Amino acid sequence: MQVAQLIAAHAVAEVLAGHNLTVSMPKALRKVKSATPQQQAAAQDYSYLTLRFYAEAAAYLRALTPKPVTDERVHALLLVALSQLLHSRDDDFTVVNQAVEAAGKSGQRWAKGLVNAVLRNFLRQRESLQASIAQREEVQFNYPQWWIDTLKQQFPQHWQTILEVGNSHPPMTLRVNLRKTDVPAYLQLLQAAGIEAHHLAGAAIQLQQPMPVHQLPNFDAGWVSVQDAGAQWAAPLLDLQPGQRVLDACSAPGGKTCHVLETCEVDLLSLDVETARLQRVHENLQRLGLQARVAVGNASQSEWFDGQLFDRILADVPCSASGIVRRHVDMKWLRRPQDLETFARTQQEILSNLWQMLAKGGKLLYVTCSIFQQENEMQIQQFLTTHADAARLPVTFDATLLPCQQWTGGQLLPTAEHDGLFYALLQKH
Repeated sequence: MQVAQLIAAHAVAEVLAGHNLTVSMPKALRKVKSATPQQQAAAQDYSYLTLRFYAEAAAYLRALTPKPVTDERVHALLLVALSQLLHSRDDDFTVVNQAVEAAGKSGQRWAKGLVNAVLRNFLRQRESLQASIAQREEVQFNYPQWWIDTLKQQFPQHWQTILEVGNSHPPMTLRVNLRKTDVPAYLQLLQAAGIEAHHLAGAAIQLQQPMPVHQLPNFDAGWVSVQDAGAQWAAPLLDLQPGQRVLDACSAPGGKTCHVLETCEVDLLSLDVETARLQRVHENLQRLGLQARVAVGNASQSEWFDGQLFDRILADVPCSASGIVRRHVDMKWLRRPQDLETFARTQQEILSNLWQMLAKGGKLLYVTCSIFQQENEMQIQQFLTTHADAARLPVTFDATLLPCQQWTGGQLLPTAEHDGLFYALLQKH
């Protein structure tokens, strides 16, 4: 536990300094090279736990320390330990003792005494502190206040549920490759392997517990892919027909690209701005036995475009990731209100640029993994006012095909079964 706490503290400190957890965690692991696979996994769990409930742990820490803890690593270590004491099943005194030992490795002579005093004071004062700390909404829901206020205003009936789902553990959902097997047959394989799972709808199967993908039956042979049930709506909504020319404009890591190809025989271009991320697209195509043209290109620009118009365009645009925050817990604390304006400008540029590449009568599916209307409904409304040749088609979610909770205009709210995504289907006159 001590080593895991230390690694988690390094990662959390990096996130609080403004760095993404996907970058911070590998960096933290490199600092503690002797960590076993079990310790690395525990460190990841502690990091997620701390960032999921950061506002609460930070409020207790402020109440317990008259002066701010200036050393970033010691500050983060205290947050990690407090989060464990608040939300894990670990033994309280083991958490404290291991955190004190970890503090001894920080290089600060005073750290062990401070960590010991703060954590033992927390155990003594927890109940008396809780009443005053829990009054603040930030602490109650573990989100920045601006995030809470935005959801209150945009989803007055659902904001609290959205926040609670965002603090839950995300499901691990599979998409069965219907070119190679079917859902009943794959469920039997899972059962034979002792893996608990149930059919959601369509080709979606949800596992009882997440697990390494290579332990899934025939995963390496391309029988299934990991894809959220909400994201599995993209391919059917595109209304694909054999032989069509299709663009997946922001494609990495390739989940939707592969689903499109599993669904229909089309001529597909898989485009992404990041060369490194396209490697994942190549790997997924190879594993599933699918073929597509893969190219590096910025969807908001036209240098990569060969002049041949597309019949279908999937524009899964960059966004705040507010609909998948339970998978990316650091986003709650890295995002700022002004980021929504920045994303909206980028989305507008991509949408306007891709529209020129769509054939007359063709369809463009606009997708985000966001629940903020600035990136979703407001974005589409603005686009429609400036593009007279665009018509919005109805987006109908059929719960018999895939589990969903619908919101006006194609907004899927996050639930236990799926993430929060937005879909808008546009047709060119």
